[in-house]
Amino acid sequence: MARKNSRKEQVIEEVESVKQDVGKAGASVKAGIISSLKGINEIEAEIVSLVRNTVSNALRATGTVANDGVEITRDVVKGAIQATEEIGTGLILSNKNVAKGVVMGVSDVGGDVVNVAAQTVKGAVKGTAEIGADVGLVASRAVDGVIEAAKKTSGDVEEVAKAAVSGAIEAAGTVGTSAVKTVREMLVGVVKGIKEVASATLPKGKAATLHRNDAQRPR
Repeated sequence: MARKNSRKEQVIEEVESVKQDVGKAGASVKAGIISSLKGINEIEAEIVSLVRNTVSNALRATGTVANDGVEITRDVVKGAIQATEEIGTGLILSNKNVAKGVVMGVSDVGGDVVNVAAQTVKGAVKGTAEIGADVGLVASRAVDGVIEAAKKTSGDVEEVAKAAVSGAIEAAGTVGTSAVKTVREMLVGVVKGIKEVASATLPKGKAATLHRNDAQRPR
């Protein structure tokens, strides 16, 4: 009997040991993921800050926000796309933050945020198409970025969203019919809750669905 109990205890100890090892592995993965995500957040914040400061400083230097805002926006977006193309990764990650930084930089100097939002998204879509990347996803991320910027700068979020979505679809139209369809489908999710945007720029079927979903959402 003593021998049986000893064997049972040994099995229990082995099971507990395995549990501890699994627990350690889980904790290790958790810590690694948290560390990586913190690193990503820091990189994203740095990109926003870099673009924001670059745009605002450039506009202050020229002294003509209205005329130079669009040109500087194009240059910044183009530079960002070229950088990610050379590195071979990070386009989707950086695109949102670049768009966000551009709008915030223009806002800092009192520029036309709505117009720049549209130009930023247009540049992102056209530049992405040129390098053969995912136009729909980049358009979605760029629109996300300019809307976030509008919220942070107390801008007219609805007007910025309208301009950004319209800009994305217009730019996609220069790429091709399939690009327009892809961009529209991606942007349905981005503009959820902004009924006016959906009515003005998205396909009727998609917009109707969006309205129904919004109406059914708990208040």
